[in-house]
Amino acid sequence: MKRRVLIVEDETSLAFMLADRLRAEGFETAVAGDGPAGIQSAMSEAFDLIVLDVMLPGCDGFEVCRRLRHEGLHTPVLMLTARGDVADRIAGLKTGADDYLPKPFHAGELLARMEALLRRSTPKPQVEEFGEVRVDRTRRAVTRGGNAVELSLKEYEMLCYLLDRDGVPVSREELLRNVWGYGVTPNTRTVDVHMAQLRQKLEANPKEPVHLVTAHGFGYKFERPSI
Repeated sequence: MKRRVLIVEDETSLAFMLADRLRAEGFETAVAGDGPAGIQSAMSEAFDLIVLDVMLPGCDGFEVCRRLRHEGLHTPVLMLTARGDVADRIAGLKTGADDYLPKPFHAGELLARMEALLRRSTPKPQVEEFGEVRVDRTRRAVTRGGNAVELSLKEYEMLCYLLDRDGVPVSREELLRNVWGYGVTPNTRTVDVHMAQLRQKLEANPKEPVHLVTAHGFGYKFERPSI
């Protein structure tokens, strides 16, 4: 099955040049010419990757990416822009972009970055097990020792977010941004409270967790059982 790419770019000649090149490489493509159209297309159709310009009419690429992530869309986003300074790259990544390529760029580098993002976004397993815990994402059900565990929506979403980043430390700010959707990090212990509740429900010894562990001075991470 061909992979589908959405190109959100207001420079018509560049947009269609990219679309032609990607089709020649075996992709299916769609083009949106402004921010609102990009949001509409991304939310109404299934894409494997989004190539997103920053300087767009209607709303810029930062806002497009922020809106998509707030709505729960996790499709990989590669940002394109003529603004290549460090501050803009950081701003793009903080809104939820997965990579950043300043203009002008070589088509070969664009394709290489796209392939890397697509490799990283392979489908996640629908059922995962660790210790006595079983997480069935199809049914949104969690059991421990065969018994159903009642998780709140945010507890469940935080658990899945950590599972998807197996072994990678995740900051409290990232969890707030991507699980709760806060644009500005509030002064709150929300993440810590929810983690304490998750440990109480899922860990054999909540005071000495072996799966939902603390990344000291940073946040939390999920660890697989040692073999």
